[in-house]
Amino acid sequence: METRQYWIDTMLRIADPVLRHLAAGTLKGSMPTAFHPDRAEYMHLEALGRTLCGMAPWLELEPVSGGEAALQEEYRILARRAIASATDPASPDYMNFTQGYGQALVDAAFLAHGIVRAPRQLFGQLNDEAKGHVIRALKDTRRFTPYVSNWLFFSAMVEAALHVMGEKDADMTRVDYAVQMFESWYLGDGTYGDGPQFHWDYYNSFVIHPMYVDVLRTFKDTGRGYDRLLAECEKRAARYAAILERLIGPDGTYPIMGRSVTYRFGTFQLLSQAALQGFLPEELHPAQARCALDAVIRRVMESKDMFDAQGWLQPGVYGCQPGLAEGYICVGSLYLCESVFLALGLPASDEFWRTPDRPWTAKRIWQGDDMPCDHAVD
Repeated sequence: METRQYWIDTMLRIADPVLRHLAAGTLKGSMPTAFHPDRAEYMHLEALGRTLCGMAPWLELEPVSGGEAALQEEYRILARRAIASATDPASPDYMNFTQGYGQALVDAAFLAHGIVRAPRQLFGQLNDEAKGHVIRALKDTRRFTPYVSNWLFFSAMVEAALHVMGEKDADMTRVDYAVQMFESWYLGDGTYGDGPQFHWDYYNSFVIHPMYVDVLRTFKDTGRGYDRLLAECEKRAARYAAILERLIGPDGTYPIMGRSVTYRFGTFQLLSQAALQGFLPEELHPAQARCALDAVIRRVMESKDMFDAQGWLQPGVYGCQPGLAEGYICVGSLYLCESVFLALGLPASDEFWRTPDRPWTAKRIWQGDDMPCDHAVD
């Protein structure tokens, strides 16, 4: 269980400043704003939503025992206090759900995704007042019209969270539009365009596959045919997860290309989600996925400049490399790296954790093993 404990320790090290300050009502006074200060009005909700989006399956997991259970309960409490603080208009850390050109919709969608992934712990255990604040905050983002891109899933994910929280007025137009557009943008071999064209980036893992699968899972029983579509989309997602695993080199490095590379190992969200939700491709053993993900996490974490002196993430892939960050990236954006830890939602008894180590694809090939050749799918 050394690997599992390392993942937990790493996940909590990253999350701790965000959740502790927010639970205490001191996030806005503590989070560094010097990097891209023009993004300061969005950074706090970015940090919260992206942190919980990744931690949620572990927070929701039952049962957990021993020292892990004590840690889990501590961070469940911190997470709920953080959500209450972020959505209470009277809180010093009340966050932006309404201002600007639409970035608040993006950030709220990651918080919504966290709630969809952990509805009992991140919503069900809130008091009635806090529940009302969360519902109102998410509904406030309906004022924004998403760009016709991966942003369509941000609107759809907000509606998914409202549905999970028991609201009866989910705007299914936002869901249906996202589904229709991405069905038209499917390019084959497990890959969607972010729009009609292909982009060399990792948005199929940052947003598209993870949100598409979970939106369809949320609405699969609504009589809209989403149950049948879900099976097809999980096959596509499984193929993209296989591609991600093949991109991890023998030393835990991976190609740095396209937008938002400073999300670091959040690049592999979909591979971790496929393990969590049981749609890894048949040829990819769970232990092989675990070892590949672990190699990336350890490689990224070995840099001594990933955090500043107060423990906040700094922009970069391997340490502090601000030149790799687009203008829309702020400190809060970086916390999407937490999504690599989704597989912690699997119990310690699962084969993902219990099966002996297996080398991943690139490691096997570059140590001389013979393997079946790779093939595209429709």
